[in-house]
Amino acid sequence: MKDVSGRVAFVTGAAQGLGLGIARELARAGANVVLADVQEESVRRAAAEVAALGVRSLALTVDVSERSSLVAAAARVRSEFGKLHILVNNAGIITPPKPVSEVTESEWAWTLGVNLYGAINGVAAFLPMIREHGEGGHVVNTASIGGMQVGKGRNTGAYSVSKYGVVAFSESLAQELEGTPIGVSVLCPSAVNTAIFTSAARRPDRFGGPLAVEQDAAYDRELREVGMAPDDVGKRVVAAIRADELFVFTHEHSRAWLAERFGRILASFDSLETP
Repeated sequence: MKDVSGRVAFVTGAAQGLGLGIARELARAGANVVLADVQEESVRRAAAEVAALGVRSLALTVDVSERSSLVAAAARVRSEFGKLHILVNNAGIITPPKPVSEVTESEWAWTLGVNLYGAINGVAAFLPMIREHGEGGHVVNTASIGGMQVGKGRNTGAYSVSKYGVVAFSESLAQELEGTPIGVSVLCPSAVNTAIFTSAARRPDRFGGPLAVEQDAAYDRELREVGMAPDDVGKRVVAAIRADELFVFTHEHSRAWLAERFGRILASFDSLETP
């Protein structure tokens, strides 16, 4: 996928934030973009914005936690565009911070349903479409730096559990597709200036309904000061597709976090008794 111009991309969680940033950058690179989101009116506005960049766009209302919703979306993409080249499983949510031992069953179901099963369902629905035309393609799954390490004191363990799963799923998929013309990337951003912490206010009734969202002043300030703009992350994604990068990071400072975590893991082997 050295050239994405004229290709067809499907992006979930595209009504706003990171998903919309990725959609805009794919459009600026010449790709036609299908924007999918559970927020019907917002995703329509986002699709109109993308179309104004000079490409074809389509808005679809999709709940990624339901495979049937993505299967129906795949059928619509086939009827409108004929084929698909780029799949971006980006939809993600986070529940209000709390100790992982106190996360409720409905909170686990929603978190895993959107963040992890959203990627699993997206691949199940769309990978066959990418395979069938033989023109090559790429799958991007949005994880998080929280899928590589658990931020101490954040109380976002449930989110990390789901994102660790996305990383493992992506690595497994990359191994399965090795030697084929379909690449895989797993996006692991640090702070991005989005409104993901307000997602709990839109939790569907089948997962228990909306949750109260308390603003974290310190985190809001951090997002403003070091949070990357969604379109800048979108540029990293387009570059990763072209370069066939598996792991896609956004902030240099997160290197130290991973070095510390993996250093602890490797040091644990030192305690093994020598046979």
